[in-house]
Amino acid sequence: MEKVYYIASRFAQVDLTPLPGGSRNNATAGTIQTIFNIVLGIAGAIAMLIIVIAGLQYILSQGNPQAVGKAKNAIIYGLVGLVITMLAFVIVGYVVRSTT
Repeated sequence: MEKVYYIASRFAQVDLTPLPGGSRNNATAGTIQTIFNIVLGIAGAIAMLIIVIAGLQYILSQGNPQAVGKAKNAIIYGLVGLVITMLAFVIVGYVVRSTT
């Protein structure tokens, strides 16, 4: 594989070695982790927004059983989404660290 990088770098006249980390695997793993951190951060923010909006719906339902049930379900689904997002964050971090 090193020969392929060498040939490609000579052909393109570009140094293909990454700046941080010192090896191609570390740079790739860091890039993947950065992308997943951004995606999971956005997913966590959306889950929190759903929980807040559902809480407001619960407060403003004025005792309407259908609205209360709908708001409770949204809060539960938002919490489940938040837990899944946090678990995904931990799993991705573990996998990326174990491969480098």
